[in-house]
Amino acid sequence: MANTVVEINNLVKRYKELVALDNFSLKINEGEIFGLLGPNGSGKTTTINCLLSLLSYDKGEIKLFDEKMSPSRRDLKSRIGVVPQNVAVFDELTVYENVEYFCGLYIKDRQLKKKYVEEAIEFVDIADFKKFYPKKLSGGLLRRLNIACGIAHKPELIIFDEPTVAVDPQSRNRILEGIAELNSNGATIIYTSHYMEEVEQLCNRVLIMDKGKKVAEGTKDELKGMIKNTESIVVNVRRLSDEALNDIKGLHHVYDVKYMNGTLTVKCSGGKHNITHVSEYFEKNGIDYDRIYSELPTLNDVFLEITGKELRDKE
Repeated sequence: MANTVVEINNLVKRYKELVALDNFSLKINEGEIFGLLGPNGSGKTTTINCLLSLLSYDKGEIKLFDEKMSPSRRDLKSRIGVVPQNVAVFDELTVYENVEYFCGLYIKDRQLKKKYVEEAIEFVDIADFKKFYPKKLSGGLLRRLNIACGIAHKPELIIFDEPTVAVDPQSRNRILEGIAELNSNGATIIYTSHYMEEVEQLCNRVLIMDKGKKVAEGTKDELKGMIKNTESIVVNVRRLSDEALNDIKGLHHVYDVKYMNGTLTVKCSGGKHNITHVSEYFEKNGIDYDRIYSELPTLNDVFLEITGKELRDKE
């Protein structure tokens, strides 16, 4: 059985009348890449700040590595790496000096620190920029420097908060590959992102929170099984009558039909041969169509169905 790295039990955090965390609980096992998702204002940042003892809380318990976390637990903090959403480096220090500084917060032995700094710089592939100052780096290189600063001391638990915001596709791909490699080398990862395809690609388990509460948790397949939409059939068809739309909506397992600009979307709940039933209806009624294909639900579909589609203020 895997060891528990993070355990949060019944956490409550209030800001006057606002309840930011409402008896929130989670458990993360050693070796997981754990996705922590939620709309803006859901409590993700508050959770992370409480976990790091940067915020006090009103009720509950936080344990890291089976020990109670508190602001004075430097020993536990030294086992954690944080890669924040906003790049947090010193403009007056070079790339090498930045990584050396952050590594030196936890690693005091000079030779070991030098080794770790070099390895972190090589790991994020910024060795050619060691003497550069941050202002001279592109957005993608800055993000990779941010990661090097967070992981140089070789933490066992690494928190990545939106690490690929506003980077080019090449840097984004390198960052995602690096996170997977860190995990394969033994690190436990907490990953937050608004890019659902990244979460789907990386994470073993996902927790969705909203308004300070846990609203869903499980593997990606388990989460997809919680929503009504199990399959969408998409058909490119030039003309379709209201009568045909009603007929299609009456097909077995179909619960919603939308037709716009020559594209028909048929949403199904359950069933194994939905695309066959839709195509058979078209052929039986002599309706010409250009293309028909099936789409399985994504994590984005799960997220929107569980948390709703209304816009949220920023957290």
